[in-house]
Amino acid sequence: MRLGGGLLVLLAAGAAGAGWWLLAGLVLAAVAAGVSARVPEPGDALVERVAVAVARLAEVTIYAMAFGAYVVPGHREAAAAAFVVVVTGVGFAGLKIPTFVVRAACGLLLVAGLVLVGVCVAVPPVATAGGGPRPPDFAGVLFVAVLALPFLQPAGRGKAGLRVLLLGTVALLAGFAALYQLGAVRLGLSLTSLRDLLSAADADALQPVLTVVAVLATVLPALAAGVEVRERTGWPGLAGSAVAAVAAFFLPVLPVLVVAGLAVVFELLLGVRARRYSGSRE
Repeated sequence: MRLGGGLLVLLAAGAAGAGWWLLAGLVLAAVAAGVSARVPEPGDALVERVAVAVARLAEVTIYAMAFGAYVVPGHREAAAAAFVVVVTGVGFAGLKIPTFVVRAACGLLLVAGLVLVGVCVAVPPVATAGGGPRPPDFAGVLFVAVLALPFLQPAGRGKAGLRVLLLGTVALLAGFAALYQLGAVRLGLSLTSLRDLLSAADADALQPVLTVVAVLATVLPALAAGVEVRERTGWPGLAGSAVAAVAAFFLPVLPVLVVAGLAVVFELLLGVRARRYSGSRE
């Protein structure tokens, strides 16, 4: 579920930083997500609770920015800030989305993603200046991997390898279709790159469907993240939600993507430390 909302803004940011090497960064992120599935979740120490809360609030902020840009483009900053307030408020109220709703939404998003890929690959792209592959950019690959890692983390530990494989495959297909149709330069210039993708593929009739997809792909994972923030921090976490709302209003999406990626990396490092500590005690 995280991946759908992340792809709304991740592909453009990754293409701006790495060009066609966006695809290699997605592969690296998928490998890291698969390996990290074996890492224990952070415990209840203060630093661990804060790290998880920061990571989830950063993700909520990203979903809020995507929601504003795709659903309410005329007032995207205000819509993003309101999204954070409403979603975290609902999360702190303890509302959880039923499992069957989440699974149904995941299925719909998967079908929508595959349709998008099919449409974009089927239509020959227009010529794009300066959009071809460039020499290997290892820093760009690592940059994309950090940005993508939060959205390739599997939900739960059961069959984590298969889940990461599916998520990574979907991300790669979407990334290839976007680069093929728009080119790296054009893809990297637009916050609403998927809307441009449909326009380039002469599929503007699907724009209302993309709006529905954007709502599902942002609201549901944001609600889950809001619940996790409440579980980790309690009511003091509302202060963090206020900061997230301000960030959603004033900041561009790239620094928030970086914060989310680095926070997840730090979260994983805490899990590795906890595993080593417990192993040494045994």
